[in-house]
Amino acid sequence: MAETKTHRVTVAQRPLLLSWSGVTDQGRRRETNQDAFLADFPLFIVADGMGGHAGGEIASRSTVDRLQSTVSAGDVNRPAIENALELAVADIADHPETTDEGTGTTLTGVYFENEGDEAHWIALNIGDSRVYLLRDDRLVQVTTDHSVVQELITAGKLSPEEAEGHPYSNVITRAVGASELTAPDYVSIDVRAGDRFVICSDGLTKELTDYGIQHFLREHLDPGAAVDAMLAAALENGGRDNVTLIIVQVADEADSSSPIEDTAE
Repeated sequence: MAETKTHRVTVAQRPLLLSWSGVTDQGRRRETNQDAFLADFPLFIVADGMGGHAGGEIASRSTVDRLQSTVSAGDVNRPAIENALELAVADIADHPETTDEGTGTTLTGVYFENEGDEAHWIALNIGDSRVYLLRDDRLVQVTTDHSVVQELITAGKLSPEEAEGHPYSNVITRAVGASELTAPDYVSIDVRAGDRFVICSDGLTKELTDYGIQHFLREHLDPGAAVDAMLAAALENGGRDNVTLIIVQVADEADSSSPIEDTAE
């Protein structure tokens, strides 16, 4: 089973327990895994690479490595994240195996921001990897895809149902690795006990509907069990792409049924 890690935080004098787990898989039809992820408090990121040869893997790995350095430096905020992404773009361009002009990666995730008594999650995204939030037993997509199909939906030229299987469904309009980096979109979310985030590449959403994602969250309260169940279902449904997902959840520490060791450094 995928490992579940935990970290204790205090928000407005209220002790909360964060727990999370992540997994990535090559899938059943791809020759390599071009996805990468970072799950290290306070930053949880999924990157879905693209590009010929080894380009996609280089792009996603370079991006995650730069963001890992930001976490290690203890300074996770918008300027630090955008600086890391600028460095990642340079890394991708300079890598000797980056040969395809289409090389790049999506980026999506959340980070925890606690300033005094004001705590928030900040969701961010570039591309079509997604962040979902299950709150009060209702699943919502927090991020908005940067894709041709989403632009057609927003313009009223395409329905969400028509978007499924559309020939341009894999064409994104923003990526890390392009000649000039466009900053991520950000969404601020208040911190509530009971919330559960799903951060995923489109390898998951190609195989699982929103209802399916919600079903597995309901069935498995432990993040490690939930990511394992979703991955297994995505592979069983075809596994047409690399599959990567992270689940992050918030619990009231007082309501925790048993003590859990804090595994985050």
